[in-house]
Amino acid sequence: MSGSDGLDAIGLRPGDRVRFQRKAGGRWHEASVEKREKDGSIGVRDRKGASRSLAMERLEVRTVGPRGAGAWEPVTERAARTEQLQLRW
Repeated sequence: MSGSDGLDAIGLRPGDRVRFQRKAGGRWHEASVEKREKDGSIGVRDRKGASRSLAMERLEVRTVGPRGAGAWEPVTERAARTEQLQLRW
């Protein structure tokens, strides 16, 4: 499972803004989503241009809150909420 097809299944798209912590309690680092790796992790590129592969549990995605303000949502919550309907012709 790689590419945007794997990202669609968890509600992400290439270019989505995400943030992660290198260690628990550390400061947040922003990155953009690139792809879904074969092992299920998310491939991201940080602001310095470095590629990383991170577990979904370590990422939060930028979203718009209920009143229009920017907010961060754990990727695991988005993935649990996302339902993909199959199109039939």
